Amino acid sequence: MLDNLTQRLAKVVKTMRGEARLTEANTAEMLREVRLALLEADVALPAVREFIARVKEKAMGEEVIGSLTPGQALVGVVQAELAAIMGADLGPEASQLNFATQPPAIILMAGLQGAGKTTTVGKLAKYLREKKKKVLTVSTDVYRPAAIGQLQTVTAQAGADFFPSQATDKPVAIAQAALDYAKRHFHDVLIIDTAGRLGIDEAMMQEISALHAAVKPIETLFVVDAMLGQDAINTAKAFNDALPLTGVVLTKLDGDSRGGAALSVRHITGKPIKFAGVAEKLDGLEAFDPQRMANRILGMGDILALVEEARKGVDVEAAQDLAHKIKGGGKFDLNDFKAQIGQMKKMGGLSSLMDKLPAQLQQAASGANMDQADKQVRRMEGIINSMTPQERAKPELIKASRKRRIAAGAGVQVQEVNRMLSQFEQMQAMMKKLKGGGMMKMMRGMKGMLPGMR
Repeated sequence: MLDNLTQRLAKVVKTMRGEARLTEANTAEMLREVRLALLEADVALPAVREFIARVKEKAMGEEVIGSLTPGQALVGVVQAELAAIMGADLGPEASQLNFATQPPAIILMAGLQGAGKTTTVGKLAKYLREKKKKVLTVSTDVYRPAAIGQLQTVTAQAGADFFPSQATDKPVAIAQAALDYAKRHFHDVLIIDTAGRLGIDEAMMQEISALHAAVKPIETLFVVDAMLGQDAINTAKAFNDALPLTGVVLTKLDGDSRGGAALSVRHITGKPIKFAGVAEKLDGLEAFDPQRMANRILGMGDILALVEEARKGVDVEAAQDLAHKIKGGGKFDLNDFKAQIGQMKKMGGLSSLMDKLPAQLQQAASGANMDQADKQVRRMEGIINSMTPQERAKPELIKASRKRRIAAGAGVQVQEVNRMLSQFEQMQAMMKKLKGGGMMKMMRGMKGMLPGMR
């Protein structure tokens, strides 16, 4: 996201080497580059003006101390202001959902059609289920064909409860019936999916205002497509005028290298960005952190997000079982290899992990096609699935005739089976080296790295 801004800032850092301090002369070029990058990223002009003014004020006369170059010092100022414009100045509590009410806490989702509201309701339901909340969802979208069925499907996938409604019902009546049901069945949270339109219209705004008045939600979240660019600003303003919004959810952040909506919407509405949708899957919803997003924009990566992905994806018990097996003289077999592949897939695959690495590491791996690498990983899994349990436990049995059968079963060439077995043997050799207690040291290191692991 905002790749262009990242590249321009890297260029600025290079051109400013050797300067002793930040002055009006040597910051003018940098500010011009940043201004151009922000405008090209579809950031709203008022937000750009305010941002540049704040950076200039903070940067002028900034002493360059220690090992910092002026370019690096400027990036520090820009990082702080980027975080501030995305909501860091509101404090950490602002981006949290508010549950300080008599259950159920009602969350009303608003936004244009196509913004990803219904999918976001499913993602949010899953996110809250993982936080041990009992969640009920309901659709008041009686206009879009199959909207109710779509919400029912994603709710089931999220493991939450669904309140059925009919296209013939009135939206306010649906919401009130769902609220009554949620109270009687002791739900912690009720998420209401509202109707979107292809554009802003008066009838839509009146309907959603009536819904808000009827159920009095504690959270009213505006769902906006990050790829809308300047249109996101107009939409945000219209919804902010019609509803007392409490926060914003940005969707499709991973699909847009410009992503200016992240910087504009908070500036226009004054409301915190609470979540960012980063993938199609139901676990593709991240709590929004302005500091960490600023780091990612500036190519510093998001190592904390990587650790969180690891914590969610790693099956600690399985990893410890493998450690004990190797230490006890057991052989690392193809079942273990497949389990390792599964762990990586749970963490979102190689392309998802790459996005969170610092820019230098991303550039180092820029020659690799991550989507292609993810496909290769899926192929490897398919090859292992085509083996018999005996072959997985004793890979040394796999000779020419078995390789041909496995390749045919997986729909690949024999060369791919050979390549996969070669990669497996490399990993097996590495595990053998860890046999003398090194594996346990590695596990202890992992425990120290991942919060919550004991």
